[in-house]
Amino acid sequence: MKALEINGLRKTYDNGHVALNGVDLEVEQGDFFALLGPNGAGKSTTIGIISSLVSASGGSVKVHGHDLQSERNQCKLLIGLVPQEINFNVFETPKNIVVTQAGYYGISKSLATERAEHYLKLLELWEKSDRPAREMSGGMKRRLMIARALVHEPRLLILDEPTAGVDIEIRRSMWAFLEEINRNGTTIILTTHYLEEAETLCRNVAIIDDGSIVEQGAVSELLSRAQFQTFVLDMKQAPSTQPDLQGMTVLKCEGTRLEVQMRLGDNMNKLFSQLDNLGIDVISMRNKSNRLEEFFLQLVGNNDNGGAA
Repeated sequence: MKALEINGLRKTYDNGHVALNGVDLEVEQGDFFALLGPNGAGKSTTIGIISSLVSASGGSVKVHGHDLQSERNQCKLLIGLVPQEINFNVFETPKNIVVTQAGYYGISKSLATERAEHYLKLLELWEKSDRPAREMSGGMKRRLMIARALVHEPRLLILDEPTAGVDIEIRRSMWAFLEEINRNGTTIILTTHYLEEAETLCRNVAIIDDGSIVEQGAVSELLSRAQFQTFVLDMKQAPSTQPDLQGMTVLKCEGTRLEVQMRLGDNMNKLFSQLDNLGIDVISMRNKSNRLEEFFLQLVGNNDNGGAA
């Protein structure tokens, strides 16, 4: 049985905007799955329909075999949602926020309290559990959203930009936690504008653009099809103008930092020969190494502004 099956999903808003144009998507049970796309592509609309926050114009959605249209309550019980925006009462305590959420699913007060303690401890929030949530940092609030989404122990967890705006240390601790619950059987669907995050965590990915799925498959298989790689070079001095390099693309030239995109297999001597002819001294170089980002940009173009839609 699939964790999620979407067939021919369509959404046209009242103003005539077509957000989804026949989306087909399957997510296996136990998968860690990324849904990627530029702004306005349809990611948030898709998630909104799956989580019953948005009504579809057509098509079907099944969650662990339950039809969203005819078995909506069963589907809701199976899904935990972590939205982009902080949407809890910041004057409440984390413990109350999680326990109250459990009550919406018919969980008894004693069991809700037990689970709240369990998840708040796992997410390193227990010491703050009896203080108003407004006193928490942004990263802590993000983790509280995850604890709240897990309190009814859903089989499918949907995370919409869960690490947006948090520092790298907290982001990596959240990665470790998500990997652990995924190993324990929870299916996870992730949207993120940190493509490194998707490449690190996810086994399978779908890329949506202009309301349609343009690619879907194993991350490893898609990466094998990436045709370019990007190098970051630190120059001894900032050039007066952006270097014009034949046969490669300068993605960024800021101060003494230069980012150059080259085709896989191109000889590095070609790059250094051109830089030498331009009088540019390079003091260090590294591979940017986010191959999924390279593949993503090949498909949809460099139009992403870092948000979800």
